Amino acid sequence: MANDYLKIINHFGVNNQQRKLQEEVFELQEAITKYENGIGHKEEIEEELVDVWLILRQFKVFYRLSPLNALLMNRKKCKRTLNRMKEGYYENNPR
Repeated sequence: MANDYLKIINHFGVNNQQRKLQEEVFELQEAITKYENGIGHKEEIEEELVDVWLILRQFKVFYRLSPLNALLMNRKKCKRTLNRMKEGYYENNPR
């Protein structure tokens, strides 16, 4: 799959895929909002999420990012968020 992702990002270009990522994230946000308001479907969320993942994977391959580093960073950031929740960080520092 890595070669496929690289073919796609090289064909369209990094700048175009950055704009496409913004578009896809917006569409994901719309799908979630519609679902939460009772006028959308989970399948729409899933489809938009996959579109976002597809582009993120292109960037991961293009920039030769380490899957292991991403996994470790994911765990670290998840634990940090959970700790902040436990400590009341978000109540004291609204987003």
